[in-house]
Amino acid sequence: MMRRFFTLAALLGFLVVIAPLNCFAAEAAEQTSLGRELPSFTVAPFALMLLCIAILPLAAPHWWEKNRNKAIVVAAMSIPLMLYLLSGWGHAAGHVLTEKAAEYISFILLLGALYIISGGIYVQGSLSGTPLVNTGMLAFGALLASVVGTTGASMLMVRPMLRANKSRQRQAHVYVFLIFIVSNCGGMLTPLGDPPLFLGFLQGVPFGWTLQLWPQWLLVNIALLVIFNVWDQYVLDKEEKERPGSQLEEVMKHEPLRLHGLFNIVFLLAIVVVILAAGQGWGNDGKSWRFGISEACMAGLALASYFLTPKNLHQKNRFSFGPILEVAILFVGIFITMVPALEILNARGSELGINAPWKFFWASGILSSFLDNAPTYLTFAAAACGQFGVPVEGRSLAEFLKHGPEAAKILAAISCGSVFMGANSYIGNGPNFMVKAIAEEHGVKMPSFFGYMAYSCTILVPLFVIVTLLFFR
Repeated sequence: MMRRFFTLAALLGFLVVIAPLNCFAAEAAEQTSLGRELPSFTVAPFALMLLCIAILPLAAPHWWEKNRNKAIVVAAMSIPLMLYLLSGWGHAAGHVLTEKAAEYISFILLLGALYIISGGIYVQGSLSGTPLVNTGMLAFGALLASVVGTTGASMLMVRPMLRANKSRQRQAHVYVFLIFIVSNCGGMLTPLGDPPLFLGFLQGVPFGWTLQLWPQWLLVNIALLVIFNVWDQYVLDKEEKERPGSQLEEVMKHEPLRLHGLFNIVFLLAIVVVILAAGQGWGNDGKSWRFGISEACMAGLALASYFLTPKNLHQKNRFSFGPILEVAILFVGIFITMVPALEILNARGSELGINAPWKFFWASGILSSFLDNAPTYLTFAAAACGQFGVPVEGRSLAEFLKHGPEAAKILAAISCGSVFMGANSYIGNGPNFMVKAIAEEHGVKMPSFFGYMAYSCTILVPLFVIVTLLFFR
């Protein structure tokens, strides 16, 4: 565990060192519009990256399970692309890549801090893994996601659910719905819930603005909870018929709940305060904190939590750095290879005819299914600002919202598309992969990349069609 810890620390340390060294940064006058100049084939490394994530776990499972081999694939896809961009577009490419490095560091430090801190909270005992209790736990997770973020809520909920359902033979669907609800759709009500909304908050969206999205939040999460309850009841009834003994009696066995490592809740709350303070500019005359300050605070809180948490709590949680290291490796490749895709979309988005709320909902949602949903949100928010003549600088979304109900409806569509449809694939949102990795570490056979998308296309896509008809026509 310590070797993995120091490997992760070295990776993050390297990124922290190189990000501020923006030797390629130039004045705005010297920069070119990458999106209009980049050839279309520069999107190929990103497409290949997605194909590797989808296919290699099936084609070469034992080879792919090693993070070293994932790093080889990431390097093969991203390093040649970076060299090509820097050799052809110099300062402009270096500036964009450095910005992406800073975004990646903030992103992975937030995920890592929430993962490490929540890993120090041990829920002793277990609840009964019945359909009703499982549904209640997912409902609680949906509420928790808007308070401590989808990552924090996912890490807090996945281990108790694993213990509650350990006697179940078929339980992969439980963690698929946990990804749907807790890792994505639940985090809609506050800027702390999901990274896209937090970035919107930094761009000037009022802190309480997302609360008006409660009808969409309620519809999607209630529908998913009902579907899950019916599905889970069917699976348990099927197990009752196929396996000897009473499966209901087995899952009803539980021990009284007791929380250990409660001081880590203080660290979780401190992360929330840091995020809020950085966005509101506390102590900085209302201006957002400079890059590196909140990141250092999050890293410090994570380290303090890790070293203050008794080792036996980590052992009981079966805590390891494997899942977060996997996310860190894969997403560094995603952040680099997606640069051409985002730049081309940003520059040529108007040519695609995206000019109505329902189009923004599906466009931002489809890309959020395969790109990280945070930069996707910013890209479509920038495209929307352009339609109203709002320059993308400073608190641009505050100015955008001043254009009335039409602007608010478009931003609501972008917000819902980015958050909800991050659940459509394993790579749509950081917590998705983390839940999958933790479940597999506990012996759960999770669906493949395409198997998971069979769930999302069957369950989520029809639900999103209903959301479109009710809210974004």
